Amino acid sequence: MAAASPPASPPNPKRPKMSSSSDPDHDPEPTSAGDGGQPRAPRYKRRKVAILLGYCGAGYQGMQKNPGARTIEGDLEEALYQAGAVPEADRAAPRRYDWARAARTDKGVSAAAQVVSGRFYVDPPVFTDRLNAQLAPQIRAYGYVRVTNSFNAKKFCDRRRYVYLLPVFALDPSAHPDREAVMASVGSGSELTKCVECSERGRKVPGVMGREGKVPDPVPLEEKSVEASQEETAVALNGDANRDPASTGDDTKSQIAEMGTNGAEKCDVDAVPASMGETDCSKMNSDSNENSDSVDVDPSFVDEKKASYEAVVTEDEKEQDMDVEGSIGEEMPLRSSFSYTDEVKERFTRILQKYVGTHNFHNFTTRTKAEDPAAKRFIISFKADRVVCLDGIDFVRCEVVGQSFMLHQIRKMVGLAVAVMRNCAPESIYDVAFRKDVNLNVPTAPEVGLYLDECMFTSYNKKWKDSHEAVSMEPYSEEAEEFKVKYIFSHIAAMEHKEGAVALWLHSLNSRNYPDFRYMDNAGTEASAGAAVESIDEGIAPSENISE
Repeated sequence: MAAASPPASPPNPKRPKMSSSSDPDHDPEPTSAGDGGQPRAPRYKRRKVAILLGYCGAGYQGMQKNPGARTIEGDLEEALYQAGAVPEADRAAPRRYDWARAARTDKGVSAAAQVVSGRFYVDPPVFTDRLNAQLAPQIRAYGYVRVTNSFNAKKFCDRRRYVYLLPVFALDPSAHPDREAVMASVGSGSELTKCVECSERGRKVPGVMGREGKVPDPVPLEEKSVEASQEETAVALNGDANRDPASTGDDTKSQIAEMGTNGAEKCDVDAVPASMGETDCSKMNSDSNENSDSVDVDPSFVDEKKASYEAVVTEDEKEQDMDVEGSIGEEMPLRSSFSYTDEVKERFTRILQKYVGTHNFHNFTTRTKAEDPAAKRFIISFKADRVVCLDGIDFVRCEVVGQSFMLHQIRKMVGLAVAVMRNCAPESIYDVAFRKDVNLNVPTAPEVGLYLDECMFTSYNKKWKDSHEAVSMEPYSEEAEEFKVKYIFSHIAAMEHKEGAVALWLHSLNSRNYPDFRYMDNAGTEASAGAAVESIDEGIAPSENISE
């Protein structure tokens, strides 16, 4: 009688899917190579994973790899190879390891929570550290999760949330007026002084705020203040004491124009430091006597100017990013401060709500025609309900959530909203902005304030919740917040302080640069003209037709 066969061994328990913290399928220690006895590099299994990372877009030409340009994707692919996640045969060939990105950010745009996916050789305990060791400090991988073989970071992403940090002063119609208004004010006796946030950064209004493209000189602020006071004092005294009364008007105009042409350091009282005291004024008095061709300075005039300076500079420092109106030689009072009040918030929210829903956004992107189905996008929400302060500057947090976005779409949406808030364009322009038969030139807000805040995979996480980890930023929220504060927020604040990115852009918002701001007015005029012609053809007087 044949012996009974031994009972079958119980099946091995199902191993949990790998996460960034554990994986039993890797060889943590090098093994001997048998005959040679030489140590062999550990072998790791190739897994389909999603990597969660953040980056600051400064110095990069966007996320997507572009030949000849430095991109986030290019640096990330090379780092994956150097970290051993990609073999030599697949180097510079991302299709071979199913590479995909959840969002394609533009040039200079940052991301606090980007997601990429692919098949990589990974070892959970140290893979993230090895990858970060190959990346620049402004690119950080938070971790990764095991995903299904069919997972694709782009296709499986349900929603994307972007945040645009907009300086509060951008919503003030009187802050940083357009360049044409500044130039037109020259010689009017009520001139707009230089824009503090713009004129010191090299891109100035020709003939008014210095030469365009001029690099700011390295003269210290105190020396600039003395030079400005000397020039202004000499002009005022020469105009009052040494000029023929008959020619006073013409000479004054020429001196004002000359002061604007000579650069920012000769036409702004805001350059005088707040700590200026009696000693500094006395020094200005003596210096101006030595360098103004023996022009006598009346002490009462100096006292008057000192009082004027102190009245300007003792205001809150935030007023420096706003413009001053007044005439040369007279006290130039600051206008009232501007803040994100409930009234401003209500109007701005109402404007942003016009983007919510499904619309044809062909006017808010480039290279996409109105007839292209890709021009239709669905915006889930767009709100700006709180203010954050970064390095002394107040920013409105504009948060937009949508299924997907086109090139420059968010920046153009913010750009037109700002133009409407500053009364450069009527709010009724949104009645035609989404029409397929209307083409509008919409301003594009600077890229520095925009960053990708989160990529959401709601449907995927719900479907595979029993067998796979959720693709979510929740486990890395604290790390991502620290990265935002250290790299993204600091970069946004520094660019506004040093370059005046948004302040410079505000100078371009006018109907000369964007004639389509007057589209509604022109359309109304054309409609009235058409109605008048039609009434004439019908034998009705135009005036009678209009009165009806």
